[in-house]
Amino acid sequence: MNRQQRRGIAYVVLLVAVALTFTVLYKFGMAAFEGYHVSYVQSFHFVIETLTTTGYGEFAEWETTVMLLFVDLMQVTGVFLLFLTLPMFVVPWVEERLEIEPPTAVDLEDHVVICGFGERGKTLASEFDAQGVDYVIVDADRDDALALHEDGHPVVHGDPESTQTLERADVADARAVVLDENDELNATIALTVDELAPGVQTVCFVEDPSLADYLRYAGADRVLSPRQILGRSLAQKVTAAVTPQLGDAVEVGEDFEIVEMPIQHDSEIEGVSLESSGIRERTGVNVIGAWFAGEFVGSPDPDRALDRNTILLVAGREAQLESLKRITLAEGRSRRTERVIVAGYGEVGTAVREVLDSEDIDTTVVDERDLPGVDVVGDVTEEGTLSQAGIGDASALILALGDDTATVFSTLVAREASEDVEIICRANDTESVPKLYAAGADYVLSLSTVAGRMLAQSILGEDVMALDKQIDIVRTQAPNFEGQTLAEADIRHRTGVTVIAVERDGTVVSELDADFRIQPTDALVVAGADEDIAAFNEAAGAFGESS
Repeated sequence: MNRQQRRGIAYVVLLVAVALTFTVLYKFGMAAFEGYHVSYVQSFHFVIETLTTTGYGEFAEWETTVMLLFVDLMQVTGVFLLFLTLPMFVVPWVEERLEIEPPTAVDLEDHVVICGFGERGKTLASEFDAQGVDYVIVDADRDDALALHEDGHPVVHGDPESTQTLERADVADARAVVLDENDELNATIALTVDELAPGVQTVCFVEDPSLADYLRYAGADRVLSPRQILGRSLAQKVTAAVTPQLGDAVEVGEDFEIVEMPIQHDSEIEGVSLESSGIRERTGVNVIGAWFAGEFVGSPDPDRALDRNTILLVAGREAQLESLKRITLAEGRSRRTERVIVAGYGEVGTAVREVLDSEDIDTTVVDERDLPGVDVVGDVTEEGTLSQAGIGDASALILALGDDTATVFSTLVAREASEDVEIICRANDTESVPKLYAAGADYVLSLSTVAGRMLAQSILGEDVMALDKQIDIVRTQAPNFEGQTLAEADIRHRTGVTVIAVERDGTVVSELDADFRIQPTDALVVAGADEDIAAFNEAAGAFGESS
């Protein structure tokens, strides 16, 4: 029995008790004070007339004060009960009748079914919107499903463990199913999906890596551990930030790559404008865009200054990129041994340590717990702990803490302790990213963003090459631009994306000028934020195309 039903029963009991009590009191009151005898039926009839405010009939003449006050009490009680009825029953009933119900079915095919919609799901949905991929969210909570529906997300309200719900989500016609509930629920849903649609790819996140095999036994085709993914990403970022290595690059054809390039403190181009840096003239690299304190700017203003919070997104040949890398490093950085401090030795920190060890980078691990592999036991929000870890001569500090508040404070302490150290942070919530940059971080990776984009890349394959920021590198044909020059298409002005290169007959053409004409067989490689990619796909007629 739900709360509303219990409330209704209590109200009826109260109403009956009040009516019967007043019936008895009125019968004896009329006899004792007015000298007028009425039956129980007549008394009950009078009480009902009074409580419902419909009239008094033949019993309207009272001469004693006691009966007058008693009738007044009945009148007030009747009004009170009437107004009590409105907010308790009438108003909720009317609201329920007027309220929009969330959808309980869709008619889709070649879509993605998402079971569980948190921060990772939001990133994933943004990717799908940008790529024109249909998806539907399955949510068991009515209010959450209604909120998603009102926000414009396709949704099916129902239990994701239920066969009927997944059938209404057209799971048999889906291209993939994403499981992002808790580990136990993911296993149950995976079994149901495997029963209904054994040929559909099932990808799921696992919070406890030790349970990954059980999820595979249940039918999951791919199991992703978000913290391990983030740990590897953090390690790769620090490798790119403090060593001459280029780091992870997106390959577009043979010997043409797109890569992130952090600007180090005390490098020769720190503090100068993009135009004054002469990057294009000195290296031949094309600057596609840049992150300034975590905010991506496509085709940045040439007069904008580059600083240690700037990360360039550049494209070029490997030799050209290596030339640019040398001028982004601090003086002497490429010639000395690197040492990295890893703060926090949980799942993320452990993954960071493994990658750095594989790259033969000297690592000092700090944690509050005295665990195997921990070099310094202490709290990194305290300067003494960082000093003991040797922050004064460290190349980089990776903050892999589980609490964003502690990470922000540790960043402030670390930046005060060393102006030169590169600080690379883990953020659990996307709202913490700007705070960390303001505190002095050089690079911040959000757990939900990295995991969501990794998932999108797993599902979409080569159609999207997602970096660990809110930027996509997409290779796609553009039917609506065929026969036009780049100047005529005016792609950057119309959509906000940058055309990086064009694949033509198996060859990557990277030297593009305004007169370059787009041919029917060309595949354009473009870069931009999610909303810009979506605008480009719509303008180019690229939805549904694959490279």
